[in-house]
Amino acid sequence: MTRGAVRVIDAPRAAPVVPVGRPPWWLVVAALLVGVLLSADLLAHGPSERLDLRVSEIVSDWGLRDTTGYPAVWVVTQIGGRVTILVVLAVLIGYLFWRRGAWLPAARVLLALGLLTAGVYAIKHGLGRTAPAFPGSYFFHSDGVSFPSGHVANAVLMWGVARWQAVEYGLPAAVQRTFWWLSVVGPVATGVAMVSLDFHWITDAVVGAAVGIVLLGVVHALDEMVLSRWVRARAGRPRS
Repeated sequence: MTRGAVRVIDAPRAAPVVPVGRPPWWLVVAALLVGVLLSADLLAHGPSERLDLRVSEIVSDWGLRDTTGYPAVWVVTQIGGRVTILVVLAVLIGYLFWRRGAWLPAARVLLALGLLTAGVYAIKHGLGRTAPAFPGSYFFHSDGVSFPSGHVANAVLMWGVARWQAVEYGLPAAVQRTFWWLSVVGPVATGVAMVSLDFHWITDAVVGAAVGIVLLGVVHALDEMVLSRWVRARAGRPRS
């Protein structure tokens, strides 16, 4: 083998059974507008704040935190938990590197994780919005980190990246479909569970989803412009 040559391991692959999941430009723009407009409305104490209060009153009356159903609902919130997703992604990228010699999935995951951490926490600390259970009557406080929901943003972005790798690298159809469900249903289930336990306001979940969509579009764009242009990025990719 010539030194420096790209090592490609051919492996049986399944045909794509679901789309790769790159959000179209109009959806990224719409998500950006939703995030900006809702943020501005909340800072102005507009209608979205009143909606949050009304929904929070309803779920507080449910009292799910004090019922036997709490553990089951809490488990659903972990669909968007960073630890849960990173464990699955570690298995996925480890498999692709081992079987295909592909390092590109790891680079994509690290890029997504870096953008997610920087973007979400910049907004959280920049706005300082408090969670429904925060002591006192504050909506914005230096200790507030409720807005946007990191769990929902995490579910949209990271499950979206996982689905992308499963489809592009031709993993079995059942795996592709599983990641499709996680990328589509996962964020919705996470958001509903977080709001139903009164961990987040409803707008936290909506803007969390919007942030995830925007970042997923950015990761795809950066991959197309930078990561996938490297010669070694072709290693392990299935041949057409």
